[in-house]
Amino acid sequence: MAKLSITELDLEGKRVLMRVDFNVPLDESGNVSDDTRIRAALPSIQYAIDHGARLALASHLGRPKAKPDAKYSLAPAARRLSELLGKEVALAPDSIGPQVRAMADALGEGDLLMLENVRFHAGEEANDPEYARQLSEIADLYVNDAFGTAHRAHASTEGITRFVEKSAAGFLMEKELRYLGRALENPERPFVVILGGAKVSDKIAVIENLLKTADAILIGGAMAYTFLKSQGMETGHSLVEGDKLDLARDLLARAKERGVELLLPADNVVVDKASWDGDPQASAPRACAVSDIKPEESGFDIGPEAVRRFSEKIASAKTIVWNGPMGLFEHEPFDRGTRAIAEAVASSGAITIIGGGDSVAAVAEAGVADRITHVSTGGGASLEFLAGETLPGVAALTDK
Repeated sequence: MAKLSITELDLEGKRVLMRVDFNVPLDESGNVSDDTRIRAALPSIQYAIDHGARLALASHLGRPKAKPDAKYSLAPAARRLSELLGKEVALAPDSIGPQVRAMADALGEGDLLMLENVRFHAGEEANDPEYARQLSEIADLYVNDAFGTAHRAHASTEGITRFVEKSAAGFLMEKELRYLGRALENPERPFVVILGGAKVSDKIAVIENLLKTADAILIGGAMAYTFLKSQGMETGHSLVEGDKLDLARDLLARAKERGVELLLPADNVVVDKASWDGDPQASAPRACAVSDIKPEESGFDIGPEAVRRFSEKIASAKTIVWNGPMGLFEHEPFDRGTRAIAEAVASSGAITIIGGGDSVAAVAEAGVADRITHVSTGGGASLEFLAGETLPGVAALTDK
């Protein structure tokens, strides 16, 4: 990796500010209901503690309106981190100011402190230099282990790097960049990309960039209907982006030109849209060829033949990147296509990389997450990285 790693910093006795992504879901009692992101940061946190850093952790949680809001306090995250580390993690009353500086100054080697939500200040999302400077008052060194926010040029992800001696990537950040970077630059072949979700417009840049390296792109989810419609097929009431039909035709033509196999579903699972909207229980979904959709029907999942063809292509792959579900997977029976693809990916024996919240949820629900090589923690960040865009939070780190 071209950027400095946490392992290349001399941490002993140094004041270290580490940006983590503790934007975690909370239950009704105000406790962390899914600690995946906290656990993902543990290797970097433990490494800093073990190497004598005086550590302060910075994160955001939710979308407070640039002012303190108890609903978005990081107190639950600090509690959960204390339990996981078996070590007290104090929560500062703010992310900047005299009280925070005093608490940071009192830290001994191997001690740590959690700053309060950085988004309680307008300067965070505005990447205000003054707020970034005040954040840096408790830091000699900076470590970014929050890949999920690396696509945002905020004060705690980008601005702060101008005010510290060195800025390095944490272990999670390194892992994300290693797997995603390898897929883009030097994938083991065949390289198969699976894209799903609702809209082509969300994935245009990703498709365009991956046409340079992929051997095959499999398209499912509602976005497939824009491609099918662009080929003159009946799509009924299925979700179609009418203003993206020319683009879909162009992408299909470019794939053919470059020898990239762009595979669309051969069949799908549909329901009568009007009766489904009125009473889902009364509407019996049916599987049919994509050419047999009736004008009053909507497609909500890929069908068994699409699953078979996609799975065949997946089984031949050596590298797989998957972003986006194959259908309305949060509603039975439209979860079957996504689950089947999750199983195919997990059983492929390939290097498998899953990105995007829905895809991550799908592999977790299918019970195959432990058989995936790398499950990305960054939805928007992984999409922008796959689209070939520069991530400000990565670009700002110190070069080796």
